[in-house]
Amino acid sequence: METAPTSFISSRKEAQNQVRSAFSQTDNLTKIKPEILLDHPQILSTLRMATTPPLAVDRLAGLSYVTGNLIKSLESNKTVKGISFSSKELSSICDIIKRLLDRGLMPWISNATKPSPEVLRRAIYVIADRLTGSLANPIIRNAQEKRQFSCLSTFLNKKGYQLCETSNFEDLFPGSYSFHVNIPVNIMDTKKINISIDVVIKSKNQIQSELPILIECKSAGDFTNTNKRRKEEAIKIAQLRENFGHNVNYILFLCGYFDAGYLGYEAAEGIDWVWEHRISDFEKLGI
Repeated sequence: METAPTSFISSRKEAQNQVRSAFSQTDNLTKIKPEILLDHPQILSTLRMATTPPLAVDRLAGLSYVTGNLIKSLESNKTVKGISFSSKELSSICDIIKRLLDRGLMPWISNATKPSPEVLRRAIYVIADRLTGSLANPIIRNAQEKRQFSCLSTFLNKKGYQLCETSNFEDLFPGSYSFHVNIPVNIMDTKKINISIDVVIKSKNQIQSELPILIECKSAGDFTNTNKRRKEEAIKIAQLRENFGHNVNYILFLCGYFDAGYLGYEAAEGIDWVWEHRISDFEKLGI
């Protein structure tokens, strides 16, 4: 209620500017060419939303026979290591976009006439609205995370804990905590990866050699999007236990809509949780 409306309005303004820019660079989407895409690759996200139906990254990649990483690198205006841009790939992307353009929304594409200001304005607003969701969701998630971090900081600071700004869990000392910490683990004894943990707390009664308390912040605005992430947590806890034993304290910090199905799945994996409105439950961990 507090975060989403402001984020959505902000994202919609950004999306409208993005769509206007794409329309300007392509002569109102009548000139979608590889050279334009090469000069202004970031317009691709707008072009995907101008089709009927709007195309997801993977769908456009499949239809145009290119990799999803190529689409993502174009939209972020960054060159991804190991990915080359060929004229053939760009032409394929442009061909799919032009074939699927929403001609009902943009009739000037078919009849080769100049659109009236009203028709043009409507098309820009509709395409911008399609873009808004994808832009708003990360902003809302980041705002939720910031709120949960602030909540934990207030709780820990009142108990005399100190913020230790480090991404290495070994730098933490008893009575300290940090955000976005990497925990290195070995996979099948051949590969080492870093598991990113939202909040890591070294309680006052822990010795230096013990693994700190690991906390993942989870905030869900509805029941439908929680099950997509529960397997990630199961994989994380399995990798952590394989490297540090079964006494790993891996806790979910929950706010929002998490139903019995989600909680039951996590409990079956041996993962416990603390609700944001009952943050004092962390005291049961010796914090």
